[in-house]
Amino acid sequence: MADRTSGHLASVLRVSALHHLGVAVASIAASRAVYEQVLGLVCVGEEEVADQKVRVAMFQPPAMPAACRIELLEPLADDSPIARHLQRRGPGQHHVAFAVDDLAADLQRLARHGVRLIDEKPRRGAHGMLIAFVHPASAGGVLLELCEPQRP
Repeated sequence: MADRTSGHLASVLRVSALHHLGVAVASIAASRAVYEQVLGLVCVGEEEVADQKVRVAMFQPPAMPAACRIELLEPLADDSPIARHLQRRGPGQHHVAFAVDDLAADLQRLARHGVRLIDEKPRRGAHGMLIAFVHPASAGGVLLELCEPQRP
C-alpha cells in the first residue's frame, strides 16, 4: 500500500490519539501512591469490568486532561488475563491504547489486511468505551488496544 506521493505506507488504521498506557499491577490500592503522590496524577475513575475479571483505575495529569492517561489493571480472579500476565511477566506495561473513531470499521479493515486480532468485534470496556485488542504478533510484540471513546 505505498503512497506514491510521499513514499510512506498508507495507513490501514486512522488513529486519532494515543489514549492510554495499560499497566498491570497486583493491587491498585498499593500502586496508587506512585501515580498520585510521586507523579502528581489524578485518578479520574475506578471501576470493575466483570467480564474481563479486572478492576481498572485511570490516572491523568490534572492540568492536561487530554494528555495520555495511565490505566492500572488489577486482576479480580486468578484466571483473568491480567493475573496470567502478572504470573508470566510480573507488574508493568500491559498494553498501549489508541483512540479511533469507528472501531467496527477499523477491525474489518485490519482483518482484510491480514492483521491478527484478539477481538474481531468491539466489546464494552472500562470508562464506557468500545474496545478491541490487536495481537502482539501483528504489532511488533506489543499488545495494542483500540478504543472508541464514549461520545458526549
